[in-house]
Amino acid sequence: QVQLVESGGGPMQAGGSLRLSCAASGNTFSTYAMGWIRQAPGKEREFVSSIHYTSGNVYYADSVKGRFTISRDNAKNTVHLQMTGLKVEDTAIYYCAYARSTSAMKQLDCDSWGQGTQVTVSP
Repeated sequence: QVQLVESGGGPMQAGGSLRLSCAASGNTFSTYAMGWIRQAPGKEREFVSSIHYTSGNVYYADSVKGRFTISRDNAKNTVHLQMTGLKVEDTAIYYCAYARSTSAMKQLDCDSWGQGTQVTVSP
């Protein structure tokens, strides 16, 4: 079982920046992906971004491409999501997630989830 602890998030005005971090602990697969999934009020969860821990390949939802950047710190088993150019529609609970593959994560078929951190973007 992998445990995920998130930090960051909070309120921000549109156009601003925030950084989310997620630290993983426990027994990880030999190859896996970590990333972020969000859920806006009244909407279903949606894939935001992921990074494959072995290859370093990164993926983004079209809605955040060019604004969000995902990165990893292998030594600390931590993933970061730098969010810039925030929009009101980015308001959501952001969940750190862990999955055995990128495709699984994109389908929200994740093996572990963080507790979620609220990001609220005001006009």
